[in-house]
Amino acid sequence: MAVVEINEEAPTKGEIRRLIAASDAYAASLYPPESNHLVSAEDLAAAHVRVFVARADGVAVGCAALVRDGAEGEVKRMFVLEHARGIGAGRALLHALEAAAKADGIGVLRLESGTRNAEALGLYRREGFAERGPFGAYGPDPLSVFMEKTLT
Repeated sequence: MAVVEINEEAPTKGEIRRLIAASDAYAASLYPPESNHLVSAEDLAAAHVRVFVARADGVAVGCAALVRDGAEGEVKRMFVLEHARGIGAGRALLHALEAAAKADGIGVLRLESGTRNAEALGLYRREGFAERGPFGAYGPDPLSVFMEKTLT
């Protein structure tokens, strides 16, 4: 079993850009463009965003971002490469995001995921996220699932 480590890293590094590109390709294979709510590596480099990377035996296999907005935060870019799914990288990334959110004084985490992301939706539900309606700039979309979790 691979050892998974989570670290905060710059999203513009080559290795992380490749993860983001793989995430884009995966999303594009599942959903039409109007149902993809992707943000670029440059957008993720903003001061109000923290990006975490999962490494298995030193190799980047997943990423997730925490977009901070006052007392609320949004999970963005949660993605694990297919060959690394099942080793706990997604759960470790989500726990790192929650810890960072709490440390930053965030009380609620929200996210948008797709209806065809069964593994991700299962993880979010197991970790205490509950479905809710659209938030922020999101509108209703039959291919989107909106969730939130209150942090204590």
